[in-house]
Amino acid sequence: MSRREPAVAETGRVDSLNHEGEGVVRGGKTAFVGGALPGETVSFIRRRHHRQHDEAELIAVLEPAAERVQPRCAHFGVCGGCALQHLDSAAQLLIKERQLRENLERVGRVAPREWLAPLEGPQWQYRRRARLGARYVHARNRSMVGFRERFSSYIADLQRCEVLAEPVGALLTPLGELLTGLAIRERVPQIEVAVAENAVVLVIRVLDVPGADDEHALLEFERAHGVRIYLQSGGLNTVRALREATVELEYSLPEFAVRLRFEPSDFIQVNAELNRSLVSRVVELLELDTDSGVLDLYCGLGNFTLPMARRAARVLGVEGEASLVARARANAALNGITNAEFHSANLASADFSSTPWAGGSYSHVLLDPPRVGAREVLPLLQRVGPRRVVYVSCHPGSLARDLGILVHELGFELLAAGVADMFPQTTHVESLAVLAPAKRGARQLRPP
Repeated sequence: MSRREPAVAETGRVDSLNHEGEGVVRGGKTAFVGGALPGETVSFIRRRHHRQHDEAELIAVLEPAAERVQPRCAHFGVCGGCALQHLDSAAQLLIKERQLRENLERVGRVAPREWLAPLEGPQWQYRRRARLGARYVHARNRSMVGFRERFSSYIADLQRCEVLAEPVGALLTPLGELLTGLAIRERVPQIEVAVAENAVVLVIRVLDVPGADDEHALLEFERAHGVRIYLQSGGLNTVRALREATVELEYSLPEFAVRLRFEPSDFIQVNAELNRSLVSRVVELLELDTDSGVLDLYCGLGNFTLPMARRAARVLGVEGEASLVARARANAALNGITNAEFHSANLASADFSSTPWAGGSYSHVLLDPPRVGAREVLPLLQRVGPRRVVYVSCHPGSLARDLGILVHELGFELLAAGVADMFPQTTHVESLAVLAPAKRGARQLRPP
């Protein structure tokens, strides 16, 4: 990146959105314009220069798109937590579907026989898990709490957040005031949020041990706002409740009569209502029956495993994090589920291939990997030969790569794919795909 002559305003037409939700203006050197939408004519100034493109600031929308809406959040455009609040929710879904379709075509060279209807949930106040930045700013003589600014390490100056689940969305200013009054205010870098159905927990990262006055202030904040505060001085094993009595955080999946308990720092799907719909869709797409044997890879604390156990003969879940395996076993016991078992294994290596569970027989497989995808476990699917596979993905690029391997190298057919709007107002794309062994003579459909 290099410095150029003083910037001047330009006018251009927006062609599309990039993966960050910025408008792409072509013609000459490409410019990425934050806040611009496809089809719009905009005025912009190039602010940062790169080899292939420039980052630009939107000056004015000269011809707005029909899908443009007024952002609900007063901080939109400054805060980096959202990128699409200026775009109608239906248009957001179309863009996410297009991104999935383009990744399948370009990266995986595959197309599904059927496109699934998108899963939709709440558009606002849905985010029950989040990591908020915190910083004491000397120039302002106060602590700030929230998401970071776009393209900056600074914490955005937020009064409230429209996507965080309540009451946390309205607590950003009170949290900043709380931290400002602490003696260790310069030693608090983040707050982790966990909103359960029965409690709200704030895990405050502390680089110094709070003294008696600070602990008293934290306790008063708990009482005033009906939340529970935990402190974290180091790794996850240092997380402790400010008060001795901890709280059992829970969420439920009523359709399957399942309750799941989790710790404040555990991974859970951020959108509770959308997660319920996603679990239901996965179980439906797997087409389980009372004879089914299911292998659930990357099972976490049992979010999909336990509902599947209500429909199948047996389910075996595998997860790399031992603490989550322990939580999954406890959740099975909590729900009186005896036909689910859980094992710990590093699915990012080949070491798991010699374990007894890897040599078992399964009629169905569920994959729900992290962003990097499931490349290492794909050969196992060919050996197992399940009659149906469902793949839940949080990254369309790694999903497309893995689907390409399954279809073109391992003998599977892509039956269906679609998106789930887990993170409305953002560019994050959650998706799922359904596969089965390819029938002899069947040809993989190509995108039009």
